[in-house]
Amino acid sequence: MGAFCPPLRLLDLRRLWFRHTGPGTIIACMSRLRRLVVSDRWFFITCRLLPSRRILSDSEFATLAEVIDERRAEHGFLLTAWVFLPDHWHAIFYPRHPLTISRVMEAIKDGATKRINRRRRELGMLWQPRFFDRALRTVREYNEKVDYIHLNPVRAGLASRAEAWPWSSVHDYTGSVERPVETPSGLEIDRVLLPADEHTRI
Repeated sequence: MGAFCPPLRLLDLRRLWFRHTGPGTIIACMSRLRRLVVSDRWFFITCRLLPSRRILSDSEFATLAEVIDERRAEHGFLLTAWVFLPDHWHAIFYPRHPLTISRVMEAIKDGATKRINRRRRELGMLWQPRFFDRALRTVREYNEKVDYIHLNPVRAGLASRAEAWPWSSVHDYTGSVERPVETPSGLEIDRVLLPADEHTRI
């Protein structure tokens, strides 16, 4: 899969500008001097279930999607790629200062745990206490992680091709800005414009 984002020619290393009014909005993303390594960066995230907990069902995927969408509206972070699998999920988030990636994950994990436990009539932790995060440094690394996310169900043997798995953002990437494909999960991504040069730092 090629780069999703159209090129953005102008870079301003001193600031980062966003225009965000909800899912599907076009957002121009430019490099900046970071105040913190936990904010104002693109983060690739892996979050895993506790081994002792039952794997997630389709209805629980829908609950997780609902929680992420609600927390995004509440906290204002960006979501540009994601996939849910039975025992883990991946996403790319951009928390804007002063919001941190740890706070984003805490809000999502806590919210999803409460709702899924309520549905199951169970108690206790759902997710492993820690999550994996990687701050993405270049456009190339960003694009590679988007592809990795969308191909995850294929590698796991859950689907023959990325588009056959309903619980990922691949369906947002198969349309266009003007005519996006309807996402089966209802969890839309925030569309971004990145520089054309894959070596550009982000």
